[in-house]
Amino acid sequence: MKRSTGFGAVAALVVLVLLALLAAAVVRLSVGSHTAIAQEIQAARTQAAMRAGVDWGLFQIFQSTGAWLGCGTPQSQTLELVGSNATVACSALAPYNEGEHADGTVRRVRVIRLTVVACNASACPDNAAAAGAQYVERMRELTVSECTQEPNGASWGPCSL
Repeated sequence: MKRSTGFGAVAALVVLVLLALLAAAVVRLSVGSHTAIAQEIQAARTQAAMRAGVDWGLFQIFQSTGAWLGCGTPQSQTLELVGSNATVACSALAPYNEGEHADGTVRRVRVIRLTVVACNASACPDNAAAAGAQYVERMRELTVSECTQEPNGASWGPCSL
């Protein structure tokens, strides 16, 4: 009677190869998961930077004094935040007359456009960095208006009906 030998060694080799493939798959999934989580954190930081830029820009436009008051001339400022930057730009359209009241006063309306671009690069937007997989950018445009009653008052303020 002939006895077979070597079958255990082949089986052990197959099991080792299968375990190595399983370990490689787990490592690959883990790296992909960590990369996705890092990108989500960066996206959340950039979203927060964009919201901070919107709040800062609106404050600059509507404060009672300052260079951005009503955004009479186009303005731009880059805010350096932790992990992200936000570029805030403001421009105003020429005021227009909305109508005339019975007492002869005219309601003047000024439309202001606020544009905020936030990203995780040194300058926003960054077209060179946008080609990379790690670049995150968020943008928001707001249009706001201010009113005044002419000729009685020259101060701009929120529009009311």
